[in-house]
Amino acid sequence: MINVFIGRDRAEDIAWHVLAHSLVRRSSEPLALTAIGNSTLPKKVWWRERGPHDSTEFSNARFAIPALMGYRGWAIFMDCDMVCDADIAELWEQRDERYAVMVVKHDYRPKTDTKFLGQEQSRYARKNWSSLMLINCGHSSCSELTPDYINVASGLDLHRFDWCWDEEVGSISGLWNVLVTEGGRLEHPEPMPEDCDIKLLHYTVGGLWHGYGNRADAWMPEFSSLLAGSNPCADLVAEYGNGLSFAGAYKVRNEAKANLGSKANGQGHAATRPN
Repeated sequence: MINVFIGRDRAEDIAWHVLAHSLVRRSSEPLALTAIGNSTLPKKVWWRERGPHDSTEFSNARFAIPALMGYRGWAIFMDCDMVCDADIAELWEQRDERYAVMVVKHDYRPKTDTKFLGQEQSRYARKNWSSLMLINCGHSSCSELTPDYINVASGLDLHRFDWCWDEEVGSISGLWNVLVTEGGRLEHPEPMPEDCDIKLLHYTVGGLWHGYGNRADAWMPEFSSLLAGSNPCADLVAEYGNGLSFAGAYKVRNEAKANLGSKANGQGHAATRPN
């Protein structure tokens, strides 16, 4: 069983579900998926309010994972604004007991002052390292992440991994957590030739659900797959593609169903579903 915690912000619920879908349908191992954010955690572990520099409801809540795991075993944390195109078990196999945490060591330097939903684009050392983490919850340094500490520590101290030694921060290899940055440009510490195997895309400045179209060709098929098959919302994808808002597409679909029901009954209202 692979424990995966995905950051949850109520303004980005659709992104959470698309990422979860992309993980589940490719994983060769069973997954335990947990939504983590300010509104999902027990008060005995997390009582911290969202701060003025927190761009999401899970900005700092991710650091409660070792406590939630009882300071035992390993867990993966992921921001919700991602989509996976590989078996997450491949990432899981990289666990190394020498490290308290393993990350992709980006050197991302934002070129704008704001990002999705008008949030401040903060600049700090090790930015985006904490957006994907393999966390060794039983490591002695992770025991420093007590509720009393994580609820008062500065966001910078948490995200720069000031709670552990530099040599205890390991590197994730492979094209995991490839950043989709300004203008759709891709950033990653490893080389990315034209035919490279990108395993996990991260829409760090905003995704299609925010109104950004950059690299939508990776996210939209996963969204369509989530709604495919017998899902009654599947036809919303086509309507949305025709330029309607989700609310508008939902209205069109329901009106069409009502009209079909009226014709079937020869009456001026939709057919009643039989018991």
